[in-house]
Amino acid sequence: MTPDALKKFPAAAIKGSRFFLRIVYKINYIMKQDKNDDNGFNQLSIDEFKRIIEQGSLLIDARNSFEFTNGFIPGSIFIGIDGKLAEWAKNLVPAQEQIVFVANEGKEEEVFISLKNAGFLNIAGYLEGGFTSWTNAGEDIDLVIDIEADELAMDLPFEENLLVLDVRQPEEYAEGHVKDALNIPLKDMTDLALIAGFDEDQTIYIHCAAGYRSVIAASILKKEGYHNLRNIIGGFEKIKEQKTITIEKDSSLLN
Repeated sequence: MTPDALKKFPAAAIKGSRFFLRIVYKINYIMKQDKNDDNGFNQLSIDEFKRIIEQGSLLIDARNSFEFTNGFIPGSIFIGIDGKLAEWAKNLVPAQEQIVFVANEGKEEEVFISLKNAGFLNIAGYLEGGFTSWTNAGEDIDLVIDIEADELAMDLPFEENLLVLDVRQPEEYAEGHVKDALNIPLKDMTDLALIAGFDEDQTIYIHCAAGYRSVIAASILKKEGYHNLRNIIGGFEKIKEQKTITIEKDSSLLN
């Protein structure tokens, strides 16, 4: 109940009723708590943003996949708002983790609400001005190299240290995959033991079905220090169009 609403009641009635006042105080307290539910929807300057990251917060980049691969803040995990942000955040990020995020201007509230609805309550804020403000300030950036499926087709016969990493689900992999491809489903890539065996000399060509999950996987590998990566645009949908790439099925997984 607001102060304006209180003015509608006779002063004597308000003054003489402790019970009534307790109700008013309770209502005001609830309203205050509701207002505070938006804690975490904070604009952060670059200095504030960097300080929070240095303290160990996880940085999520919620722009689209093409924007991310063309340049991102080092250490970012890509989970784009144009895909299943809430679902993949829940699969890959512990609920208690403190989060800061980067979003396109005008998308900050959408990202915040999506993360909050997914159960993330420890959100420290977002970068004011987004990635543009970061680059304008001359801060360091990283990138992921995007390639077309035909480039994979050209490289497969000649690149000795080439590894195809398929991050789709096992049943997707079983239905058809690049010969000798390694299958590590995206949801399992937070198990660092699974990726610890990658050779730094390998060139890792990453794909999923269409190109969203592979960028998440690339960002995880980047964060863990693997930089010789290629993201295959369009994923397996484009790979299977290449006549020179051998596609196999895994019948043991289909039964």
